[in-house]
Amino acid sequence: MGSLSIQRFDHLEFYVGNAKQAARFYSSGFGFVNTAYRGLETGSRDVASYVMEQGDIRFILSSGLTADHPVAKGVIQHGDHAAVIGLEVLDVAGAYEMTLAQGAIGAIEPTEIEDSYGVFRYAAIHAYGDVLIKFVDRSDYAGGFAPGFVPRESAQSKRSGAGLKAIDHIVGNVELGQLERWVQFFAKTMGFEMLVHFDDQAISTEYSALTSSVMQDSSGTIKFPINEPANGKRKSQIEEFLEFNQGAGIQHIALATDDIIETVSYLQQSGVEFLQVPTTYYDNLEQRVGQIDEPIEELAKLGILVDRDRDGYLLQIFTQTLQDRPTMFFEIIQRRKARGFGEGNFKSLFEAIEREQALRGNL
Repeated sequence: MGSLSIQRFDHLEFYVGNAKQAARFYSSGFGFVNTAYRGLETGSRDVASYVMEQGDIRFILSSGLTADHPVAKGVIQHGDHAAVIGLEVLDVAGAYEMTLAQGAIGAIEPTEIEDSYGVFRYAAIHAYGDVLIKFVDRSDYAGGFAPGFVPRESAQSKRSGAGLKAIDHIVGNVELGQLERWVQFFAKTMGFEMLVHFDDQAISTEYSALTSSVMQDSSGTIKFPINEPANGKRKSQIEEFLEFNQGAGIQHIALATDDIIETVSYLQQSGVEFLQVPTTYYDNLEQRVGQIDEPIEELAKLGILVDRDRDGYLLQIFTQTLQDRPTMFFEIIQRRKARGFGEGNFKSLFEAIEREQALRGNL
């Protein structure tokens, strides 16, 4: 099989009930800037979309303007959710044909849209749940985000915000017994390889457990961890997600920063709420993870977790869910050469999530 020649994450599109209000939430809470827009005023009669940028992260927030629009139907089923993973590739048609030849199901055939700025190409295939993977080629397009969008703010102003730099990884939850199917999907159709696998012994608490595999492309740029529930005494966080999302979908998006203390301080001051771990987590922290550059009292004050692997260490923290359904949330991560995903924090994190589940009456 040839290579898809994935260059980078191009965008992540969220389907939301009210894109105008969601844009304000991502702006005031997370420091994103609205750089482009389409809606009734621009001639888009059925969908409104706000492009939100920060660093190299590009989110699109879309709302259907009619009840029968696919975006509106998606929101009714899943609530506000991450629906489309956009990947920049060198050859859209080639990527589409290659993945279909290996068993992927097409969602959008290779399409070219031309305007005065050039040609914009895209296509999409189905992934787990209702998630689409969209191949995008903007090499012959000199306009803004895409044809049909009008620019809002200058590209310069998107560089500040909360200090969020890039999408580190995107995590999906799938139904019991489906993990291997989706591992094989990414391996066969997209040429991904398994970076690491965690069994239910590694990821378990007194009440629940899960199994997880991390798939990545050949360059290591695109990472897709995939979780499935494992048998436990109570309802796991994965089962809670699957119930309220009404099926498989994107559980969380990890956003990278170069200064997690500064970023989390900004987010907390902006009203973003995070999962809390007990303060005892910070007792003997350096004995567990070795010497770190950050002051432990600062990490404890903000609730930031630390984990070490053979390459280095990482710092991470997880937001509360971003909508009323207990489904999608963000992870903020800073890598100090570590390539892992915080395995040493799984138990602490799960117990924190289970405390929230109990408050929701879902444990």
